[in-house]
Amino acid sequence: MLESKFNEFVAIVKRLRKECPWDHEQTNDSIKAATIEEAYEVVEAIDNKDYNELKKELGDLLLHVVFHSVIASESNRFELEDVIKSITEKLIRRHPHVFGETIVHGADEVKKNWETIKLTEGRKSVLEGVPLNLPSLYRAYRLQEKAAKVGFEWSKKDDVWNKVTEEIAELEEADQSSNSVRVEEELGDLLFALTNYARFMKINPEDALRRANKKFEDRFAFIEKSLAEINKKITDSNLEEMEFYWEKSKTLEIKNEN
Repeated sequence: MLESKFNEFVAIVKRLRKECPWDHEQTNDSIKAATIEEAYEVVEAIDNKDYNELKKELGDLLLHVVFHSVIASESNRFELEDVIKSITEKLIRRHPHVFGETIVHGADEVKKNWETIKLTEGRKSVLEGVPLNLPSLYRAYRLQEKAAKVGFEWSKKDDVWNKVTEEIAELEEADQSSNSVRVEEELGDLLFALTNYARFMKINPEDALRRANKKFEDRFAFIEKSLAEINKKITDSNLEEMEFYWEKSKTLEIKNEN
């Protein structure tokens, strides 16, 4: 049943590629930004725990996987079957504790073996494979995570926090110098150190910041709504008034949680 549905889906994509003017003119380059957008929409559905929406967004993401493959096949670069074969072989190769005789004791050992196996596949560095186009905060997290898998890691969380406070002091010192280049560098170091501390607390900083952004948006929207209820535009308000409604929104959040 699943195989027939998948084959029908692929056939539809191929037909659209031939018969729809818009689909026909697309390239791997022209739809790459949309592919990223679809991935973020999947993440948003997961964050919202909207599983009906997640089902739809995963379908959109699957469309992009198939569409990219169909486009590539037209210039004999590779076929969809090659994509499936490649990931199948990779999963088997990188899980010798499941498909082979390797014995592991926990998830950490699995992750370390994963990186070791990748080095045998031709990669020159453990850090290879972290896309340059990832959001910088998440990319910092992934670089640290990969280095940690092979033992390049702080031993205690306190040491990581000490690094954060050290970077704060260096940022303050740089700020006193009025050297904007140095300030930017020290701010980057602080963000990197905070990312590492988040990782030690088993928190993905990208997720944390995304939730903080959402919280800010909700609270600011409450300010705008409250001002509108008294027939006032936010551009006619002042900081003291806006802070009043900001604190009120926080109070309502606590009540709703309880």
